Amino acid sequence: MTQINERVARHYGHAGIAEAILAALAAAGKDIERLTPDDLAPVDEFHTRGRAATVDLARLLGLEARHRVLDVGSGLGGPSRYLAHTYECSVVGVDLTPEFCAVARLLAERTGLSGRVSYRQGNALDLPFEDESFDIVWSQNAAMNIAERDRLYREMRRVLRHGGRLAINDVTLGPGGAPHYPVPWAREASTSFLLTAEVTRKRIEAAGFRVIAWEDTSAPALEFSRRRAAAGPTALGIHLVMGADWPRMTANTLRNLEEDRIRSLHAVLERI
Repeated sequence: MTQINERVARHYGHAGIAEAILAALAAAGKDIERLTPDDLAPVDEFHTRGRAATVDLARLLGLEARHRVLDVGSGLGGPSRYLAHTYECSVVGVDLTPEFCAVARLLAERTGLSGRVSYRQGNALDLPFEDESFDIVWSQNAAMNIAERDRLYREMRRVLRHGGRLAINDVTLGPGGAPHYPVPWAREASTSFLLTAEVTRKRIEAAGFRVIAWEDTSAPALEFSRRRAAAGPTALGIHLVMGADWPRMTANTLRNLEEDRIRSLHAVLERI
């Protein structure tokens, strides 16, 4: 790994994630041997708006059971398990953080989805798959940690079949100034590589994609962040992954959205 990649992986990964999640689920009365994707949604949908964003993006795609999906930056596997469970498609997740891949595999077993989902540790800039291997490439809140966007989008295009689709959620840079840190994807600016929505679109199109849908989701992201702040701490949530910094991260996310320092988008594009 490069130094940046090592720092990004350390930001997310640490020992004991699986144990903390399973303990919290057991305390909530869940059968930790027989879990459902809904049981896990509060902790494994690690991106802006959580499960709601995954549902909205999947609807835009029109997924079918025949589709083979690659989830780039798959994290703990929440979206991949939701897609496999809801649409009966097969999903391969790839993530830079070894601990995330290990937890994702464990949770796939506990949800009975190991036959439809699998996970590999790997770099999004050098995807370990053959050309044109997938019908869909899916990515939620992963690009913010990647400086080489042109290379990222070219790799995503390479593994897509002709006419295949790219689905993304992304945090983008707003006009209000540099974000306040820490935030969920970075504890400080050196591992955060935000682009504006306009530049993001130009980079993706230049890599060989045609826009099908491009939507600013900043308003629902702000509403979600305000609801989360009003609700206060929960027993089951992303704090089990991110630890003591999580309250500051969520407070800064809300402030950054309110001050228009960050924005949110989701989009679907076609490989041309």
